[in-house]
Amino acid sequence: MEQLRTVFFLGVLTAILIVIGNLVGGFDGMIVAFFFAVLMNGFSYFFSDKIVLWMYHAQPLDEKSSEGARVHRLVRGVTQKMHLPKMPRLYTISEKSPNAFATGRGPENAAVVFTQGILQLLNDDELEGVIAHELSHIQNRDILIASVAATIAGAIGIIAHSILWMGFGGREREGKNPIGLIVIAIIIPIIAMLIQLAVSRSREFLADETAAKTLHTGHGLASALKKLEKGISHTPFTDANRGTAHMFIANPFSAGAVMGWFATHPSLYERIQRLEKIG
Repeated sequence: MEQLRTVFFLGVLTAILIVIGNLVGGFDGMIVAFFFAVLMNGFSYFFSDKIVLWMYHAQPLDEKSSEGARVHRLVRGVTQKMHLPKMPRLYTISEKSPNAFATGRGPENAAVVFTQGILQLLNDDELEGVIAHELSHIQNRDILIASVAATIAGAIGIIAHSILWMGFGGREREGKNPIGLIVIAIIIPIIAMLIQLAVSRSREFLADETAAKTLHTGHGLASALKKLEKGISHTPFTDANRGTAHMFIANPFSAGAVMGWFATHPSLYERIQRLEKIG
């Protein structure tokens, strides 16, 4: 179901891109905007792992330490269960707020990052559920899908702002409908962003489902999400970058801070309810 939902959302984004591209400059205008969006998001896709690891001062998780040995053992087990070609690199952040995220272009060059808070908070079953969730993102190539959605939404934004500039700043302003221009330049990009966020929420549901099916139970991950909800509310990740909030397993600022259409994650309550029905 989530896979079909993703295809539908990407299809709607593509349709909006085609329509709005033809409005501003026909096929050529759409191609130019799409090219610039590909450049911007392509850079992010290929270098995002290095950028985000540097941003959070992530350090390699030493397998020789007791904590590192525990995490490596659990990750190695889930990697084998998912039949991934390579075990991801493991990192830790010196942060008390409990959270984790995966980054990298695909199974061959992925990394999983844990905060110190999550390693101290969760037991083995719960941490295994979190690991399975993050490795599901890697297996399902969610970084690539997010990049595709961002590229199309970005191209729509570029074209929409071009329409506004041509309508109000260009020479041929007579006969232009200002309300229509505002709708195209402001409302359409917002719709594109909402669809992009819907793709993000859908992939979170899919990662939960994949993790639960891999482990033959959703109870460990559900229990982890309950603890994360309380832990993040008590100790929000105040130094987190809002541009990377979608990468974490739960919103790092507050587990229930943003709900509904503008949320990068589904509500933890709904995720927990779904997980507890699996196995």
